[in-house]
Amino acid sequence: MLQATTLKFLKNLEKNNNKEWFDEHKPAYLDAKADYESMVQQLIDGLARQDNEITGLQVKDCVFRIYKDVRFSKDKTPYKANMGAAFSPGGRKSPRPGYYFHLQPGGKSFAGGGIWMPAADVLKKVRQEIDYNFPEFQQIISNKDFIKYFGKIEGEALKTVPQGYQPDNPAIAYLKLKSFTVWHSFSDEACMQPALVREILKVFAVMQPFVKFLDRALHE
Repeated sequence: MLQATTLKFLKNLEKNNNKEWFDEHKPAYLDAKADYESMVQQLIDGLARQDNEITGLQVKDCVFRIYKDVRFSKDKTPYKANMGAAFSPGGRKSPRPGYYFHLQPGGKSFAGGGIWMPAADVLKKVRQEIDYNFPEFQQIISNKDFIKYFGKIEGEALKTVPQGYQPDNPAIAYLKLKSFTVWHSFSDEACMQPALVREILKVFAVMQPFVKFLDRALHE
């Protein structure tokens, strides 16, 4: 579970996203950071029992910085009003598919996963894997628990058919995608419940065949 003070800090940060306020409330940030990282460690431990490729990850490999890179952004607020951690072999900087937990007050928290906006060569491999093994892919995404937790795959799609494929390809709706991600939302109240880690791990377990299918594409 996460402490109410952690969510409160992020709510206040969203309203006061400036260096002066952040510096003044640095102790509250450090407490929130420690609370979130404690939960991340529990997720690493639990995921390692479900997915042996997660074994050996450290918290620092997974957690994203709260400081924003504003060099190329119109939004010049210096901090993220959320905390995020990515779990994949190699950590958050890995190009491989994986799992993610995002904490953001206001009902914006979620557990998700897959692969987001991969490089062109990786995207080509994923599309090929879906094309070659579409019945298997269909079976994964039509599983009743998959639909219960995620509904459908999320991702920006091409307006035209990708090069090398025909419009009547049975997998064309998925072959047009530029990202392959799913997510399941958590309310603020759910984030403060003792069962939070267990519930996130349950979501990750349902997601695992999807993640492994995508990851296989990178190695074949």
